[in-house]
Amino acid sequence: MKKFNIRKVLDGLKEQASSSVSSGQSGAPENNLMHETLQSENFQLCKTVRHGFPYQPSSMAHDPVQKILAIGTQSGALRLFGRPGVECYCQHESGAAVISLQFLINEGALVSALADDSVHLWNLRQRRPAILHSLKFNRERITFVHLPFQSKWLYIGTEKGNIHIVNVESFTLSGYVIMWNKAIELSSKAHPGPVVHISDNPMDEGKLIIGYEAGIVVLWDLKSKKADYRYTYDEAIHSVAWHHEGKQFICSHSDGTLTIWNIKGQGKPFQTITPHGKQPKDGKKPEPCKPILKVEYKTTRLGDPFMILSGGLSYDTVGRRPCLTVMHGKSTAVLEMDYPIVDFLTLCETPYSNDFQEPYAVVVLLEKDLVVIDLAQNGYPIFENPYPLTIHESPVTCCEYYADCPVDLIPALYSVGSRQKRQGYSKKEWPISGGNWGLGTQSYPEIIITGHADGTVKFWDASAIMLQVLYKLKTAKVFEKSRNNKEDKQNTEIVDEDPFAIQIMAWCPESRMLCVAGVSANLIIYRFSKQEITTEVVQLLEVRLQYEVNDMESPPEGGGGGDRDLPTPGAASPSPQTTGPPTHPSTSSNSSDGVRDNVPCLKVRSTPLKQSSGYQVELVVQLVWVSGEPPQQITSLALSSSYGLIVFGNSNGLAVVDYLQKTVLLNLGTVELYGSNDPYQRQARSPRKARQPAGGLCDINEGSASEDRCKSPTSDHRDNSFSRSRSSSVTSIDKEAREAITSFHFCETFARKGDSAITPCLYVGTSLGTVLAVALNLPPAGEQRLLQPVIVLPSGTLARLKGSILRMAFLDNTGTFLPPAFETWYEPNAAGADSEERDKARKRRPVSVSPSTSQELQESQYAVVCSEKQAKVIALPSQNCIFKHSITETSFVLRADVVQMNIGNCVACFCANGHIMTLSLPGLRPLLDVNYLPLTDMRIARTFCFTNLGQAMYLTSPTEIQRITYSQETCENLQEMLGELFTPVETPEAPNRGFFKGLFGGGATSLDREELFGETQAGKASRGLAQHIPGPQGLEGMKGAASGVVADLARARIALDERGQKLGELDERTAAMLASADSFGKHAHDMMLKCKDKKWYQF
Repeated sequence: MKKFNIRKVLDGLKEQASSSVSSGQSGAPENNLMHETLQSENFQLCKTVRHGFPYQPSSMAHDPVQKILAIGTQSGALRLFGRPGVECYCQHESGAAVISLQFLINEGALVSALADDSVHLWNLRQRRPAILHSLKFNRERITFVHLPFQSKWLYIGTEKGNIHIVNVESFTLSGYVIMWNKAIELSSKAHPGPVVHISDNPMDEGKLIIGYEAGIVVLWDLKSKKADYRYTYDEAIHSVAWHHEGKQFICSHSDGTLTIWNIKGQGKPFQTITPHGKQPKDGKKPEPCKPILKVEYKTTRLGDPFMILSGGLSYDTVGRRPCLTVMHGKSTAVLEMDYPIVDFLTLCETPYSNDFQEPYAVVVLLEKDLVVIDLAQNGYPIFENPYPLTIHESPVTCCEYYADCPVDLIPALYSVGSRQKRQGYSKKEWPISGGNWGLGTQSYPEIIITGHADGTVKFWDASAIMLQVLYKLKTAKVFEKSRNNKEDKQNTEIVDEDPFAIQIMAWCPESRMLCVAGVSANLIIYRFSKQEITTEVVQLLEVRLQYEVNDMESPPEGGGGGDRDLPTPGAASPSPQTTGPPTHPSTSSNSSDGVRDNVPCLKVRSTPLKQSSGYQVELVVQLVWVSGEPPQQITSLALSSSYGLIVFGNSNGLAVVDYLQKTVLLNLGTVELYGSNDPYQRQARSPRKARQPAGGLCDINEGSASEDRCKSPTSDHRDNSFSRSRSSSVTSIDKEAREAITSFHFCETFARKGDSAITPCLYVGTSLGTVLAVALNLPPAGEQRLLQPVIVLPSGTLARLKGSILRMAFLDNTGTFLPPAFETWYEPNAAGADSEERDKARKRRPVSVSPSTSQELQESQYAVVCSEKQAKVIALPSQNCIFKHSITETSFVLRADVVQMNIGNCVACFCANGHIMTLSLPGLRPLLDVNYLPLTDMRIARTFCFTNLGQAMYLTSPTEIQRITYSQETCENLQEMLGELFTPVETPEAPNRGFFKGLFGGGATSLDREELFGETQAGKASRGLAQHIPGPQGLEGMKGAASGVVADLARARIALDERGQKLGELDERTAAMLASADSFGKHAHDMMLKCKDKKWYQF
C-alpha cells in the first residue's frame, strides 16, 4: 500500500499559510467562538479500490483449485477476481505490458512475464499482493512461459528459440538450457522462429513439447537432452494443445487449419481440419482462412471431446464480429462476440492434465468485456457477470459520488433496477468463486452516479468498497430518434456526435429528485416512483437565454480583488427580459429569411411515453436557437426539492425554473444580475439587424476555437493532455468573450447586508469570481404553492474572488455545516389514502437554523466560497470576510467540495497540478497537501469528485473507477475491509492409475526435476543472461505473510515438519552413539585380554 508523507502544519500558525483577513471586524472573536476539531493527524491519503473492466487487457490466467482469475494489461496492471465483491488491483512499477500469467496452483502465488523481459513472482497470501522476486533478462526477449502443475521449475521460451528454466522458489536460473539449434534438425538451415508454446506430456513429465512459430514442433527428452521427434508443417503455428492421454496433440495455424498429430507419427499430421473453410468438391485444399490464434483440446469421460478455438473465420466474412468456435462431436457452434478476443481459458473440473478434463465453462477475455460461457447447457448460454465491468458500456462523461445516503435509498433503487435485468443467462452459479470478503467496519450507504455518452445514467451501490449496479436510466427515450437526414441534423444539433450525452447531474438523495443536463443544451427533471405510468404528453419548456454585451475589460488583479471595498448591493432589481416559453413543442422553426429561431436542438417525442417504475420524466427544459445562433451548453446546475426549483446557467446567463408550476421564473443575462452595480467596464454590442447573442457553440465565425467546443465530451479529437493554462474550468467556458455562470447554491440565509432574518436564497457564482445573491419569495406550502407565483429578486453582490467560483456552502454560528433544505420522498402517483400521506410529505422541511434576532456584533451564519485560486469565509449578515486562503498561485483548482468528516467539516480541493488539499473550517488552515497525480488528463479532471467521510473517486481510465480516501481512520481500517484472495483448500487427489496401467506401464511417469535442473547436475547459468532482483520477502516470508487461518495452518505445518526433522536427526544421533559405545566396549575388551598376563614393568 503506497503511503504518502503528509506535510503536517502546526495548528497555531495561521499567519503564513492562511492569511486571515478582517474587513471592519477582527477575525479572532469568530475563531475563538468556533473550536476546530479537525487536525492534520485526521488526514492521510491512500488508494482504496479500483472498479471496472481492466483497461487494454493483454493476458489471463485461472487457478482451478482456488477459483480465482487474474488479468494483466498493456500498462502493467494486474487485476485479480474472486467471488463477487472480492477483487484486487496491483501494478508493476515498469508499466510494461503483461504478456503471460501463470498461477502456482493452490499455492497463493502468481508468476507474471512482462514485455520488458522481466519475470515476477507475486505473493497472493496477503490482502495487498506484493512482489517476492523478479528476474530481468538482458540478452533475450521472452515470448512464452509455462509452469507445470505442482512443479517449482518454470520454463521460459524466448524470441531466439531457446528455453531457459527458472526455480520459482529462489528465482534463479538453472544451467539447463534447451538451445534452438539442438532442438531442430541439424540439416535445417533456417531459424525456427520464436518459441510460441511449451508444455510437458501429460503422461510423461520427462517429455516436453516445444512449438516454434515457423511451423516446427519438437518433442524433447529432458533426461537425454535430445529431440525424440520433430513434426514439420508448412504454415506458421499459433498454439499447441495436448490430448490428456499424451498420445496426440493439436496445433492451430495461420491459414485457419488445425492439425492433429500422433506423437510417434512424425511424417504427416494424423488429421487436418479447416473449421470455417469451404470444402471444394474436387478434393483440393480448402480456401485459406484467417489465423486460428488459440486452440484448446478438452476431453470428457462420457462424451466427445471439446475443441475450442478463436479466429479461423473465412476471409469472405467481411464485417463479421469476432467469434469463438466450440466443436463438440459433430456439432460446431460459432459464438459471436461484441469485441475482439484477447484470450480465452477453458475451466475444467480437475487441475491434473493427465485426467479427463470435464470442461464446464469458457472464460473469454475481450478487449472491452469479460464473458463466461456455460458449456454444460444447450445453446451455450453465458453466465450473468456479477462484477461491475459495464462502467464503460457507453463512455462516461460525468459522475457524482454520495456517501452517507438515506438508508432506504439503495433498496428502493435495487427493487426498480432488478426488473431491468436481461433474461436467458445460465442458471448456474458464477464459476469464479474464490476468496473471502473483508470484514468492513464502514456501514454507511454510498452511491456513485455515472452519466454516459448515449444519455444513460447509472446508479451504483458503492458501500463497503464494493460496486454493484442498481439502476439504469435511459434519458434519450424522451426525444425523437434522429433520422438519417443530414440536412435536418445540421439545422438543429450542436454537437458532431453523441447528442444525448450527459454533461452535468444534480440529485437530491432525500427527495430522490434528479435533474440531468445534456450537451444539446437540454435539461430533464425526473421524479422517482414505484408505479408504472403512461405520460400522454411530455411537459416541455423552451427558454431563450440571450447575451447583450460583446466585450469587457476585466478589473484589476485578474478578476477579483477580494480586499477592496465592494459596492453596496442595490435593492432594486433589473427588469428581466424573459421570453414567454411555450409549454408544448414550438412550431416556429425558421424565419422568413432562413435564420433559425426558437428551434431546440433535439425534438421531444410527441407520442405517449410508457414509463416503468423508477425515474419518470416530470419536465423537459430546452434552450433554443436565437436569431440563427445556437444555444450555449449548460455549465452549471442546481436543484432544490424543498423550493421546487431548478436553476441552470451557461456563458449567456441563468434561468430559474419552477418545476411544480412548470414555469420559467427568471431568465437573465449575467450582466443583468449586477443591475446598476456592475464592476466591469463592458462595451455595448455593435448595431445589428436582429437581437443576436454573441458567439455560439458552433459559430462559424469563431474558426478553430468553435470546432473544439462543438465536440461532445467523448469526442476522440479532444486533446488528452490537460492544459495548465488559466482557463476557467473543465467545461471549456469561453472566458475571454463573456462571463459565465459556474456554480449555484440554494440556502436559507441573509439575502442582503444587514438583514435581520433569513429567507430562501439562491447564491450564484460566475467565471470572473463574483458571488451574487438572489432572494426567493415562496408561497406557503401545500395548495398555495401550486397556485401563487414564486417571486425571484436579484439582491446584489456578496464577494469577489480570483478565478471561477467552484463551490459555496454555509455554516451556522458554531461552525456546523448547514445542509440545503430538502423535501422527503413521497410516491407521486399515489391514490386514495396514500395521496393524503403524499400531501403531508409535501410540507416543506424547515432548515434547522437559529439566527439571532438582535445583531449585537453577533454573526449568525458563515458563507464558505471556494474558487479556482482561493477560498474565503464570509460572516453574514455583515458580509465581512473573516478568513481568506490562497490555494494555488501557479495552478488552478479543478474540483472543490465542502465535506463532512466524522468529527468536523473541511474544504477538499483537487488541483490541475495533481495536488489534493484539505482546509479546516472556518479557519481555512491547510491540513493536508499531497502531490497525488502529477499528470492530470481531461478524463480525471472531468470526473474527480469528493464526498463526505473522507471518500473521493475519479475515472482513472476509460473503463475503470479509482476510489481513494483522505481519512486517516479509513486508511487504518482498510486492511480489514479488503477481501482475501487466498483461502486454504485441499488440492484434489491425483487420478488413479488403475491396476493394469500400474502393472504393464502406460500411466503417468514422474520426473525428478530437482536432480535434472539443480546446480549439481546442470551447473550454473550464464552470469550475464538475467539479473535477479529480490523482493521484500522470500518464499518462506510468503508463508509468514499469510493472515488469519492461513497463517496458523502454514505455521503449524512448518512446525510439524521441523519437529519431524528434529526427531529424525535425534534418532540418527542416538543410533550413532550406540554404535560408538559398542565399538568402544569391544576395543576395551580386546585391550584387557592383551594386557592380562603382563607385569607393570613389561609395558
